[in-house]
Amino acid sequence: MNEKIKETVDFIKNQIKILPDIGLILGSGLGFLAEKIENSTEISYKDIPNFPYSTVPGHEGKLVFGNLSGKNVVVLKGRFHLYEGWNPETIKFVIYTLRELGVERLLITNAAGGINRDFEPGDVVLIKDIINFQFRNPLRGSNDEYFGPRFPDMSSVVDFEWYEKVKKEFPNLKEGVYMAVLGPSYETPAEIRAFKRLGADLVGMSTVPEIIAAKHCGIKTLSFSCVTNMAAGILDTPLSHKEVVEVANRVKDTFSKIILKTLEVL
Repeated sequence: MNEKIKETVDFIKNQIKILPDIGLILGSGLGFLAEKIENSTEISYKDIPNFPYSTVPGHEGKLVFGNLSGKNVVVLKGRFHLYEGWNPETIKFVIYTLRELGVERLLITNAAGGINRDFEPGDVVLIKDIINFQFRNPLRGSNDEYFGPRFPDMSSVVDFEWYEKVKKEFPNLKEGVYMAVLGPSYETPAEIRAFKRLGADLVGMSTVPEIIAAKHCGIKTLSFSCVTNMAAGILDTPLSHKEVVEVANRVKDTFSKIILKTLEVL
């Protein structure tokens, strides 16, 4: 195992009482879910050796350990984006750290722009597949067989057993394909038209590197998008990060209900 990962894991283990089984990554404006954790222990990213830190408004930058829906969890209250200047390998480092802490499943959330006209701001969408339009892969470089194979299979990017349990609880939950772009600029109307032709229902600037790294090291994943705005050209309105956070806050009760039930069905 990478020595830096070992140093990071050892530091975290010395700060917590219970190791997590499930990890949650919370997107822009969605950090409120961490407030529901019982018996929580918080660790600032900046206090953890070798760990990256968040620079985006709406991402507080903390690991929160505790109990949620009867499960031992760790919540990443704030994620890491390539547009911040982080390398994809940095995201891989974070996911591998979660695995070494005991995480077997990862629940990923994001704020996304809606491309599919059947969506509207405030919808929570279950991600069924991904398109990597960031043109960067966290697995690039030498492979560590300790964590996973050189060429991991990506024919299924979700844990379909978990997926079907959630669909049974929420039969009207919308589903879609999530496309990740590099950012930080929002997309142009022409780009959104192209993405639609490629089969994307949602667009955002995260999640895909996390899914790839988790798939590589054997962590089962499930991902949700909160549609916080319609993508450029779908509606004749300007886009802003402020709007993203405001919509996420408006739907937090619905979003919390879905996420908590998603943990309960395991």
